[in-house]
Amino acid sequence: MSRSLAKTARAASLCLAGAAAALALVVGGGRARAQPIDPAALAAEVRETEIAFARTMADRDHAAFASFLADEAVFLAETRTLRGKGQVADAWRRYYEGPKAPFSWEPDRVEVLDSGQLALSSGPVYDPDGRRVGTFTSVWRRESSGKWRIVFDKGCPPCRCEAQAP
Repeated sequence: MSRSLAKTARAASLCLAGAAAALALVVGGGRARAQPIDPAALAAEVRETEIAFARTMADRDHAAFASFLADEAVFLAETRTLRGKGQVADAWRRYYEGPKAPFSWEPDRVEVLDSGQLALSSGPVYDPDGRRVGTFTSVWRRESSGKWRIVFDKGCPPCRCEAQAP
């Protein structure tokens, strides 16, 4: 093989290797290697995030509450749907007024997708006297920074299944 042909073949090989590496980065989301997902560890992260989110109510810290909301958050209220961080934060501001929280909540179940990108948390909602008055369900999305932000939320009254039984 001539020197110039060998040089051209080497350049083409390097070009293909570079293109393959670039494609791997694009397809892999910028990660050269996929890191293993530990669903239990991620569920613990989401549980701690939900607890911190709930603590914003006890601490009467509306700004902290808003910091947990994804820009495109959707909260399903009783009579309407709240869309976007601004609308959700504005609608919830009233719950942060006054010295005493009107309700509290805590997660009792957390599940994370195998991809590690979405999680669901659910649990009881209590009135100021500690009586259970509902159940919340929230969906969290993991951002590229690793921070979890809430994207969906819905509360509902507790089930009175025994009252409906025949």
